[in-house]
Amino acid sequence: MSVDGGVDRRQEAQPPGGGGGGNANGNGVAPPIFPAYATHRLRLNPNTEHRPDSYEDLQLEFSPLLFSSLERYLPPNLLNVPRDAKVQYMREILLRYSPEGERTRVQRHREYRQKIISNYQPLHRELYSMQAANFFVPSFLKAINDNAEESFRTIMSEPSPGVFTFEMLQPRFCEMLLAEVENFEKWVHETKFRIMRPNTMNKYGAVLDDFGLETMLDKLMEDFIRPLSRVFYPEVGGSTLDTHHGFVVEYGMDRDVDLGFHVDDSEVTLNVCLGKHFSGGELFFRGVRCDKHVNTETQSEEILDYAHIPGRAVIHRGRHRHGARATTSGHRINLLLWCRSSVFRELKKYQKDFPNWCGECQREKKERQRQSIASTKL
Repeated sequence: MSVDGGVDRRQEAQPPGGGGGGNANGNGVAPPIFPAYATHRLRLNPNTEHRPDSYEDLQLEFSPLLFSSLERYLPPNLLNVPRDAKVQYMREILLRYSPEGERTRVQRHREYRQKIISNYQPLHRELYSMQAANFFVPSFLKAINDNAEESFRTIMSEPSPGVFTFEMLQPRFCEMLLAEVENFEKWVHETKFRIMRPNTMNKYGAVLDDFGLETMLDKLMEDFIRPLSRVFYPEVGGSTLDTHHGFVVEYGMDRDVDLGFHVDDSEVTLNVCLGKHFSGGELFFRGVRCDKHVNTETQSEEILDYAHIPGRAVIHRGRHRHGARATTSGHRINLLLWCRSSVFRELKKYQKDFPNWCGECQREKKERQRQSIASTKL
């Protein structure tokens, strides 16, 4: 994409059989005619009123949600063309920004995941499809159904700007998910199957997507987290979340004890304590930063400590610097959902500063304004 969000088409792929001039392939047969998209650009801002097609039934290299999200950024004259034409256009864009090595890695991970799903027998099958009434507390469900900022704020507290906490999961759901994770880990131990851990920081825990919970977590992100992030995190792609990484982490004296200061590989992070009995393990937050300022000093107003309560969620920007203090006794397990926006990540490449969400960029902007005013007065 160019700086204004357009797609650079200078290296446009040749049509099938095309090698230069003429309108036939080497056998004298005219190739299929596709719309001439060479001069079109993606919109910088999405068409929020457009209802995108569903791509769930197609076998694609990329997430169906990614296509649905990207569709809103298509030029107006492409919004109502046949779905196959939109797929072809968006796929060309995605392939341009996804190197072959990355696609190979994704394919291998897909095969790894399929091997697990084919052999692992779930303990609680009701977890594998979204059953909102059985998963969430009534106050959270009502707020989501109302789908208005006022309703969201009635169930939320905001102990620090951009960090929201609220009651979310029913105790029964927490118990079932804990039992499912234990059952999966038992299967891993018995079969000696080598699994991937959630990230480079946690040596214990499991990726929920890898043993069949991907579809349920997709619904969690799309229907329950995206309405919140659309309101509270629009400046980091909150309305265009299209992929996720869902996992549980485990803390205790015989597990990971604490978690160092870091930022998440996400635009929006959901973190819910599942239990069990523990002490310690508080989250500490230290301000939102872009890549350029991730190691800058923390201001006093950015300091927040948060104590986990089973069933209660905390939601924050992925770039909100944080860590976890030592779990001093017992066993703590948390569900995390890293929610990502491919569109935001692409547009972010062409911005130099982020005063609308990075604390240090805001301070630098205010300082420039102060100096400008002082200079004008002189």
